[in-house]
Amino acid sequence: MRPPGVHLREITDDNRDAVRALRVRRDQKQFVASVSKSLKQAARHPEANPWYRAVYLGDEPVGFVMLSWKPPAGPYEGRHFIWRLLVDKRHQRRGIGRETLTQIAALVRADGATELLTSYDPGDGEPWPFYRKFGFEPTGDIDDGEIVLRLTFPAQ
Repeated sequence: MRPPGVHLREITDDNRDAVRALRVRRDQKQFVASVSKSLKQAARHPEANPWYRAVYLGDEPVGFVMLSWKPPAGPYEGRHFIWRLLVDKRHQRRGIGRETLTQIAALVRADGATELLTSYDPGDGEPWPFYRKFGFEPTGDIDDGEIVLRLTFPAQ
């Protein structure tokens, strides 16, 4: 199922408050930081080369995605790493997260990448089933207690 109208938009003064108001379910808070915290982390860590967008369904912000886009140094040097992905609790289970990942994967692949990385904190209600269904596989690495996953792109 592909929800029509899902697209990524830059976060500006006009939409920042609405995007910051997005919330995950209470049982998901241990796995994903808020948009406000994410934006603060991005500002504090410019060396990670943060790239972030609001996820929209039509004209309504429904999610947020942030990547470390080919940082010049560090453990993910030159690679694309999904740092944050969230869909507001009112819009979950509608294919928005999957469509967002599809669009991110296409952007990263168009940038010449052969893989897309992310990580998750294991626990009851963890996002691993979501990422597994999309095609991510564990790399065998652990980063700050999180299990690192890889989506490999087939050769073009």
